[in-house]
Amino acid sequence: MSKGTLFDKVWDAHTVGILPSGQTQLLIGLHLIHEVTSPQAFAMLRERNLKVMFPERTIATVDHIVPTENQARPFADSLAEEMIQALEKNCQDHEIRFYNVGSGSQGIVHVIAPEQGLTQPGMTIACGDSHTSTHGAFGAIAFGIGTSQVRDVLASQTLALAKLKVRKIEVNGELNPGVYAKDVILHVIRKLGVKGGVGYAYEFAGTTFEQMNMEERMTVCNMAIEGGARCGYVNPDQVTYDYLNGRDFAPQGDDWEGAIAWWNHIRSDVDAVYDDVVVFDAADIAPTVTWGITPGQGIAINEVVPLPDGIAADERAIAEEAYRYMDLQPGKLLQGTKVDVCFVGSCTNGRISDLREAAKFARGRHVAKGVKAFIVPGSERVKKQAEAEGLHEIFLEAGFEWREAGCSMCLAMNPDKLQGRQLSASSSNRNFKGRQGSASGRTLLMSPAMVVAAAVTGQVTDVRELI
Repeated sequence: MSKGTLFDKVWDAHTVGILPSGQTQLLIGLHLIHEVTSPQAFAMLRERNLKVMFPERTIATVDHIVPTENQARPFADSLAEEMIQALEKNCQDHEIRFYNVGSGSQGIVHVIAPEQGLTQPGMTIACGDSHTSTHGAFGAIAFGIGTSQVRDVLASQTLALAKLKVRKIEVNGELNPGVYAKDVILHVIRKLGVKGGVGYAYEFAGTTFEQMNMEERMTVCNMAIEGGARCGYVNPDQVTYDYLNGRDFAPQGDDWEGAIAWWNHIRSDVDAVYDDVVVFDAADIAPTVTWGITPGQGIAINEVVPLPDGIAADERAIAEEAYRYMDLQPGKLLQGTKVDVCFVGSCTNGRISDLREAAKFARGRHVAKGVKAFIVPGSERVKKQAEAEGLHEIFLEAGFEWREAGCSMCLAMNPDKLQGRQLSASSSNRNFKGRQGSASGRTLLMSPAMVVAAAVTGQVTDVRELI
């Protein structure tokens, strides 16, 4: 049983009580909501004549269903318009802060909370979205929850949860050129499996993560859920504090030093006990691309699609399914595979540092003929910053489309969808069948730099060839 970890300290600090079921009733410090998983939860409150207990602890935005080309209201999609209207009304009725389209602060929920300093070390955070684990990059314990749990948090500011085990994932050394945080987490998931983290919280530690900036750490924690972990986190340090200092909701004045003292206190102890420890060498990680239909079906760009006899027996059935669905040949390189659509964005890789890196490889090049390529900032603030730096001009000159903020083609609950059997090079987080809007569409996950490399060459390409 773990002891002295950040997870244990934050969990204990937020424990309200132990329920008869053995679960912990956990106080949730910050509740993030959006238009998809909240309408039913608010309806449940109305049925019971309940109010939101602590509306000041809930923050709302709209992200999943917003179009990224034309955001004029009413939205062309009547269901999307209905959903945003419901969120607008629910926030107004319950006096919840809402960052709507055009507010200057709207965007993907897991982008706007960190950039505004809402996400802080030592917090418990919940949101009706799988990738809430993103916020663990700050040393928070952050959970994705379902609609009935959204209701519970709105009504009581607590959740009933079973305590997790803690696995320390240590990565040491410097990443080679062309290798990014996205490659690190795809490598980890590939090695440990998409079910390897079930029942665990992942603590990401080691010199590789210490050298990462906050946005890189967010990319890693974002996809902890894809490895089966309920949450993932990095211990807060000076990198964390430098990022937070001066942001909208960060502590100010005398409170700042007190906050840092608390944040240092909740770091995992030097002699902390973990339920499991796994160690990786950064030098072993190459640009990584998924070839199949789960984030765990990944390979280094210079490796071949695995042969059936090289796959564990319990993974062969889904591998066979992936071969058929993706129309890829075992034993063949992914490199050189023609792509149809290239997408940079999402809560995994839609931040300003992602766009800066993508622009490096777009500058002086042009999207290949027949390829649809577009860039979707993760928030209105990211878009404004990118435009102030002239990044949008680089993308437009290179033939990319420059869009408004939203989830876009990550999950395609909006007009951004694959068509038919199109193959997508995507910086998002899931490559499930049908994930990007077409029941037969195919997705290859990779870093933003790799997506740009694919866009300008028209095929899956090792970005290191463009350096």
